[in-house]
Amino acid sequence: MARLRAEANASPAALGSQAGARGGFSVSGMGRGGVLKALRTALSLLVLALCTGDALLLPSASGAPASSRSKSTKARSWISDAHLSPRNRQRPYRKSTPYIILHTTEGGSKGSIAKLSKNGECNYVVDTDGDVYRIIERGRTAYHAGLSMWNGRTGLDSCSIGIEIVGYHNRDLTAAQYASLKRLLAELKAIYGIRDDRILTHSMVAFGNPNHWQKHRHRGRKRCAMLLALPSVRARMGLYAKPAFDPDVRAGRLKDADPELSTVLYRQGTPVPRPGTPAKTAAKTAAAPAKPAPAAPSTAATAAADAAAAVRAVSSATVIGPGRSAWDIARDAYNAPTTIYTFPNGTRKTGKEITQWKSIPPGTRVEIGIPPSENAPEGLLTIGEDGSAQDLAGDAMLASTTYYFPKKGPYQSGAELSLAAVDALPVGTRMLIGYKVVGPVTPRKPVFSLCGPRWNRSDTYYWDKTGHLVAGDEIGERSIPEGAFVFIKAD
Repeated sequence: MARLRAEANASPAALGSQAGARGGFSVSGMGRGGVLKALRTALSLLVLALCTGDALLLPSASGAPASSRSKSTKARSWISDAHLSPRNRQRPYRKSTPYIILHTTEGGSKGSIAKLSKNGECNYVVDTDGDVYRIIERGRTAYHAGLSMWNGRTGLDSCSIGIEIVGYHNRDLTAAQYASLKRLLAELKAIYGIRDDRILTHSMVAFGNPNHWQKHRHRGRKRCAMLLALPSVRARMGLYAKPAFDPDVRAGRLKDADPELSTVLYRQGTPVPRPGTPAKTAAKTAAAPAKPAPAAPSTAATAAADAAAAVRAVSSATVIGPGRSAWDIARDAYNAPTTIYTFPNGTRKTGKEITQWKSIPPGTRVEIGIPPSENAPEGLLTIGEDGSAQDLAGDAMLASTTYYFPKKGPYQSGAELSLAAVDALPVGTRMLIGYKVVGPVTPRKPVFSLCGPRWNRSDTYYWDKTGHLVAGDEIGERSIPEGAFVFIKAD
């Protein structure tokens, strides 16, 4: 089983090479040991495909993996490739897979699945009718977790499978979705050896950098899939264990910016024992037998009741007032152009048009339009347009992982500046928070050797000596100027 799990994380090409793949599974030129090794690898791949319903990827005569969408294999798979992302083959293979992260799309089926497929934002998506679509192959990296941390480990895209469920964080799933999730999770748990308490919700792992309202890095950036943390809801997916607390908040790495959410995630809901767990038997007494107890409610009914209670426990008010800020209502979408603020005097502004966030009058109503991508990167911020350096970086304003890019001159880290120097930075100065810099790019040090598969991500930035900054997904490998420095998310 350990061998099977290791091969589940490896690329098909790598598996092929282990079996003498440059010439396919030819035995010519191979000793007895090589033949046996090739046969063991082929058998492992066959068992893996039969266990999961995934297409069998064997090396072709050229050493390249055969198509996973041939007619013969497609008929055997219960998971559809109808929405396989065009970015699938661009994505690197993960080295390990200790986690699964569950998301809710916060939107309807057609638009959500199209967006997830276009951007490669999950490995699987479960539609309301229970249909499951593969977006990025399970062994490859899907960009679904965004700014994330669990037990001190950041950047969870590189070590997790992402499953999106069409629906909303404050609504129950359909019976068909529960059935498909139970089957899908059972298969993935068997392949990768993932424990139930390592199947997490996005709301558990997402965190935010300091902003106008939060001075510290904080939990509470997302409420995504929060109901899937409830024990009775998890039981419907075949899960009977979950984390008892947030390890990063407990360790002081993050602040809890949403106590209502943390109550739902860790302290609410009805415990459900794993099937087959022996029940405690009452001691025999001489008393007359008691009347039969009423039948216990079904797991589905318990889950529905727990979900309704959890929704009532978290505020859903959309009007700004005491203790209810724009961030509390809209989270990442507070400054989006699709978020509309209607002031008490009738004036309407988009999130992009507001700069004085703390002076928004009570009674302002917030309407959230198209939700931002669940893994939208927190990239370049601009002093003046997005707020002051203090508002944007909080306690990280003078950190070595905060960088300032004036319109003219070299970039500087917060550790190189004084508080007075930061306050004096002109409007229009750009900022990156939570980054590290590598480089420069040279013929001897090409970009891939500096930052690996992150080189073309949308949250990776290139800076050249002219002061030009460009995102990784907007530049080709041959267009990167020699001498450019690369800014990537800090681990």
